[in-house]
Order: sequence, then C-alpha cells, then structure tokens
Amino acid sequence: MTQLRSAKFALGQIVRHRDAAFRGVVVDVDAAYAGPAHEPGPDQRDQPFYRVLAMGVDAGFLVYAAEAVLEHDPEVADLTEAEQAQWFTMDADGHRAPRSQPIH
Repeated sequence: MTQLRSAKFALGQIVRHRDAAFRGVVVDVDAAYAGPAHEPGPDQRDQPFYRVLAMGVDAGFLVYAAEAVLEHDPEVADLTEAEQAQWFTMDADGHRAPRSQPIH
C-alpha cells in the first residue's frame, strides 16, 4: 500500500544536507523517488525527494536528495519574494515551479 506524504520543505527554502555538509535552496520536489529506475537508488524511495541547488566553493551544483537526509537550516534566511521571482514561475494561486518547468 502506498502511503501519501506531504513534503516537509518548500520551493525556495534553504536546507542543509546532514551527511554531505552543504547548504542549498529547494528548486523542485517529487512526492517519491523519480530517478532512473535502472540505476541503483536509495532504499527508501517512498519519501519526498528534492532537487537542491547547492552552494559550493567555486560554483553551484544540482543535487537530488531524499527528505530523510535534509534538514532546515535556521542559520540562512529563505529566499525573499524578489529572489523567488528570479528562480520560480508563480501563478495567481501562489503555486510555484522552477522557471524551466510549467506549473501543473
């Protein structure tokens, strides 16, 4: 039986990876693992997965991470409305999607 879960983190929220020690901004959310089925993946695929634009020393990089390894980072403020407008498309109902993807 599939269990419905809601995402703990929202688009534009700053998170910290517990193991890899990087910070980043959530740019997309999947209700469950949506990576390639033929590749080895996480054991617990039935949890939300996030695409996180991580901040590295030299440049940013995109990470696909399970909710279980992410935590809210209270040391860094979430994106402002103006910053979110740079990264996300927003509709009249307040739904957001990465600029590269349409709002469903």
